[in-house]
Amino acid sequence: MTPEEFIALWKNNPLTERAGAQAWFDDLCELLGVAKPRDPDNYCFERGAGKSGGGDGWADVWMRGRFGWENKKPGRDLPAALKQLTDYFLQLDNPPLLVVADRERIVIHTAFTGYPDQPREIRIEQLADPQVRQILRWVFTNPEKLRPEKSTAAITAQAAGHFADLAAAMRGRGQDGQRVAHFLVQCLFCMFAEDEAVLPAGIFTDLLAHARGDTGKAARRIATLFAAMQSPGGEYGDHDIPWFNGGLFSAIDIPALTAADLAALHRAAADMDWRAIDPTIFGTLFERGLDPAARAPLGAHYTDTETIAKLIDPLIREPLLAEWDVVKAEMGAKPRKARALHQGFLLRLDRFRVLDPACGSGNFLYLALAALRDVEKRAHVDAQELGLGAELVMHTGPHNILGLEINDFAAELARVTVWIGDIQWCRRNGYPHAVNPILKRLDGIEHRDALLNPDGSEAEWPAADVITGNPPFLGDKVMRGELGDSYVVTVRRIYAGRVPGGADFVTYWFEKARAQIAAGLTQAAGLVATNSIRGGANRKVLERIAETTRIFEAWSDEPWVNEGAAVRVSLVGFGPFFGVDRSSRLDGREVATIHADLSATAGMDLTKAQRLKENGGVSFMGVTKSGPFDIPPGTALALLASPTPHGKPNSDVVFPSINGADLAKRSSGDWIINFGGQGESEAALYEAPFEYASRHIKPVRQESRTPKNREQWWLFERARPEMFAAFDNQPR
Repeated sequence: MTPEEFIALWKNNPLTERAGAQAWFDDLCELLGVAKPRDPDNYCFERGAGKSGGGDGWADVWMRGRFGWENKKPGRDLPAALKQLTDYFLQLDNPPLLVVADRERIVIHTAFTGYPDQPREIRIEQLADPQVRQILRWVFTNPEKLRPEKSTAAITAQAAGHFADLAAAMRGRGQDGQRVAHFLVQCLFCMFAEDEAVLPAGIFTDLLAHARGDTGKAARRIATLFAAMQSPGGEYGDHDIPWFNGGLFSAIDIPALTAADLAALHRAAADMDWRAIDPTIFGTLFERGLDPAARAPLGAHYTDTETIAKLIDPLIREPLLAEWDVVKAEMGAKPRKARALHQGFLLRLDRFRVLDPACGSGNFLYLALAALRDVEKRAHVDAQELGLGAELVMHTGPHNILGLEINDFAAELARVTVWIGDIQWCRRNGYPHAVNPILKRLDGIEHRDALLNPDGSEAEWPAADVITGNPPFLGDKVMRGELGDSYVVTVRRIYAGRVPGGADFVTYWFEKARAQIAAGLTQAAGLVATNSIRGGANRKVLERIAETTRIFEAWSDEPWVNEGAAVRVSLVGFGPFFGVDRSSRLDGREVATIHADLSATAGMDLTKAQRLKENGGVSFMGVTKSGPFDIPPGTALALLASPTPHGKPNSDVVFPSINGADLAKRSSGDWIINFGGQGESEAALYEAPFEYASRHIKPVRQESRTPKNREQWWLFERARPEMFAAFDNQPR
């Protein structure tokens, strides 16, 4: 069939949707020179037609690993057709392309994991163009050719980079950092809203363009637009502005702008598709770029969603889906009660609450909300297959999530992350997002300390079904330097008897979550800690958890990123584990019991091992290093080979470094510089090691002597003078 024959036959064709769909598709295959759908296991019409409830299949046409395709009569609602494909995305084995057509229009949607949807619309007249036919042929033969050029992560990183540069320039002119950050977050939300058509198309971009570098005019117009977004009935020029509210635009304070600032904002608005922002990393990257207090570099890696899912799935998705399976089975057995049972489950989801008591910029909260939304969508789709009518609105939403965050700007970013991510989820899945206002207030994300009240008493956490998150990683020895003596003394006093004095900061969140479970204020918790929680004083907290509830999920030693640095962590889920009765899982394997050291050897809980009195007094805790004294083997060998003025070997001060892990596992091969009790003049005669220490160790030590912790360093150095005398001659 030639393009001209195809166009003549199917343009303005009067056949009904059902009568014309398969014949049209067969003719399209002939036009493109591809096979017709005749393989029920891999490439067929009406995939899933035998599903429960009968009727049409999950897709009009399906090809494994390539596409799901839905056909409509000309002039019908193609977004509704797309919603059907997204509803059955899992049943269709997650195809990379979703195609909807009405015989005179074909719209190809990309659904590659981690990439934005970049729709391509092809009209029937365009099929005369061989290049257009080639694009359509790739749908059948090579979908990878249609993968978007940039991932959502890359797009988000690029956007964060633009805004980081702009924020740095504005702060460099003396602008207050928090004022700048708040304004830029408002701007980026406007860019997202206009690209998602929540605001009138191009309204913010045109505002910036029409100002033509007039900073006063631009500032007044931006303020006018923000004000119109605050309340119902807002107007901007000829445009009616939807009511946004939500708190984001309650404070309007436009900082002084330059023509260069306006140009940078216009480039960001005009050149980027803000619909593609990835909410799982949005907050993290923009906090690094906009908050002057953020310590991690913008280009540092971030934790992937698959790792976070190792807590979110067993804590939220799996138990709720298990509950739904029970409800669905009862609906099938009792059809007269099906509607009431379905509504009861939706009410359960509506009332479900997730608390992140260290929510940062919101990635855990968004992923928790997305999991709840996914469970509800599954319940809607299954209920339709059982014969119930379609649910037009979602019951889950931003009201389901709660958060605590001590950094005010991070808390604001967390709210924006949830708002953006939720609008994206609704648009992607064919459900209406919230309106009047579009941004429901997120007062459940609180700006406050999670452990102490301002008066020094223990902070209370709100009741929630589950608790999850990534509490701050601060080792016992750096807590005072980071938090101050007063805070550390108070928190240790308040939690005495529950958290050992030498435990890391993160363990306080574990203990509070355990206490919430014991008090009946939550059902289960899943938290991240450094992998040192498996031993020493930290493990006492897990031992208390194991004694009073159950560790049902654990990943003992996983890679993680903390403020841009690669670390190793343990992911721990504990509680009664509502919704499903199953074995515990350790590192993805089912086990009978998970011990407090996050091991699962049957009949061998090493945390119960007793001290041997025969070993008393024969071991020592070892050297406590307060600087990068460890050196790699190559450096050590070079230092050992270097000459000294007095002829003594450098092996006097350069030693192999061996600890318990080196003995129990494979040796790290590290060495260490130790001048013992020598004074500076004696140590300096070991020229190469002394030069290395002066260049690489002393600056770190000096940086540690900040005003807030200088006194504690002085006390420590008095107790251990042999460790520091050669490197630190600063006045005390």
